[in-house]
Amino acid sequence: VQLQASGGGLVQAGGSLRLSCAASGFTFTRHLMGWFRQAPGKEREFVAAVRWSGGSTEYADSVKGRFTISRDNAKTTVYLQMNSLKPEDTAVYYCAARSPAYSGSYSREPTYDYWGQGTKVTVSS
Repeated sequence: VQLQASGGGLVQAGGSLRLSCAASGFTFTRHLMGWFRQAPGKEREFVAAVRWSGGSTEYADSVKGRFTISRDNAKTTVYLQMNSLKPEDTAVYYCAARSPAYSGSYSREPTYDYWGQGTKVTVSS
């Protein structure tokens, strides 16, 4: 199983970035896909998730209206479009895949089976 996240970098406040996560080694269309982040000195937190069909999404309150999660099942890739970035969005962003065995809230970290290596996002003020 591989989850390869990319697209991080340095951006000024108010700017945009698009993260990508290419998945392989498991049945992508059966898994809900999520993004989490971990800021320096803080615990990892949920950012956004999308069901296999792309029709159902969930966002953390802190990113609602600024971030958009999407997926391309043909390319087995999930995206996170981040707009109006703030310095507090600075973190390492991780993509993750959740087993179809779980239901309920998408934000529960223990329900995710597979994790990528993370991509760093730095937002300067």
